Amino acid sequence: MIQRIQSLYLLLAAGAGVGVLLSNLWKATFSNSPEISYVNASNNYLMYVLYIIIILMAFACIFLYKKRKLQFRLTVIDILLTLGAIIYQYSLVQKEANALVASGKVIANASYLPASFLPIVMVVLLFLAARGIYKDEKLIKSLDRLR
Repeated sequence: MIQRIQSLYLLLAAGAGVGVLLSNLWKATFSNSPEISYVNASNNYLMYVLYIIIILMAFACIFLYKKRKLQFRLTVIDILLTLGAIIYQYSLVQKEANALVASGKVIANASYLPASFLPIVMVVLLFLAARGIYKDEKLIKSLDRLR
């Protein structure tokens, strides 16, 4: 059934992924120029493709409610992909900061923007969805034993 709570968690996780794709993740201002440097997912091909896969997988899991085992496995894989995306995102920001410093620019202020924390929210939502799927599977197994 699509109206299960884990379907809502999966939909919210996909929405958070779209938020990551559409927003800037990191901002740096320089002391010697009025220029501002941003890092976002759409500037890096690998990160963009990774988030597209994460979003599509979370959205596809919503409609796999008849195949709970597959839905659970894909949700766990999606959690792992999101954790990998978090690691890659922060290493990409570090690489960008190092490249800016190496080019002679002095970073006056650098900060992560709110959208950079959405992948952490995605992991929590995907975990809650996986837990709900597991509980459903456990309930169905216990009902099968009663027959």
